[in-house]
Amino acid sequence: MLNMTLEKIINKELNSKNIKDYVPNGLQIEGKKNITKIITGVTACQELLNLAVKKNADAIIVHHGFFWFSEFKSITGILKKRIKTLITNDINLYSWHLPLDMHMRMGNNRQIANKLKIEILGKILPILPWGKFKKRVTGEELTKKIIKKYKRVPFYYGPSKNKNIKSIAWCSGRGQKFLQEAVNFGVDAFLTGEMSEETLHFVKENKIHFFSIGHHASEIDGIKSLTKWLKKNYNFDTEFININNPV
Repeated sequence: MLNMTLEKIINKELNSKNIKDYVPNGLQIEGKKNITKIITGVTACQELLNLAVKKNADAIIVHHGFFWFSEFKSITGILKKRIKTLITNDINLYSWHLPLDMHMRMGNNRQIANKLKIEILGKILPILPWGKFKKRVTGEELTKKIIKKYKRVPFYYGPSKNKNIKSIAWCSGRGQKFLQEAVNFGVDAFLTGEMSEETLHFVKENKIHFFSIGHHASEIDGIKSLTKWLKKNYNFDTEFININNPV
């Protein structure tokens, strides 16, 4: 398949053109025209790029790519090295960020719901779904389920009265910025990838359950799903590589 054609079919599936983002989605670094071997991963770090070179990949697809609005005003340092690796080896780099968080079948938020058995009931914001568990759970019970499904211990804070959890809102990645919207909506709990220093004070004062499972862990399943979708529908030689990140 041609590199530009691959961009078009994924853009269409993920509805990229209708989603405002902090980073350009789609083809970020152009490589060879014909693509058969694709490596996928969460972040376009140097380790992933080096492994793609060893595996003779024609393209790399990630969730976290280059050219964020708040970073890299010039192509120097690690960005220069990463881009040089791609250009020298004629490898295409694609990245889909918010479109891969929000997709209703493959997206990171959908995958969190699937893993934790949350029934999605709607959206508080386009990127902030909410839903309910089949039956009420304690914070400790949900913590155990997260450990089982994600193979890591989350940060957890629960109200002192140990209020059980029925409703929950969640957002993969750096979703703690949507806590106010979740509190205003009235859910019992909030789950995301990261937390900030002020997050703990906020959840304490609002008496809401809070879970942080790690940015990487919360966004690994969307790119995995996209990998499977490409293999099933277009018969690509695709391989997901997990560069483990505890954060």
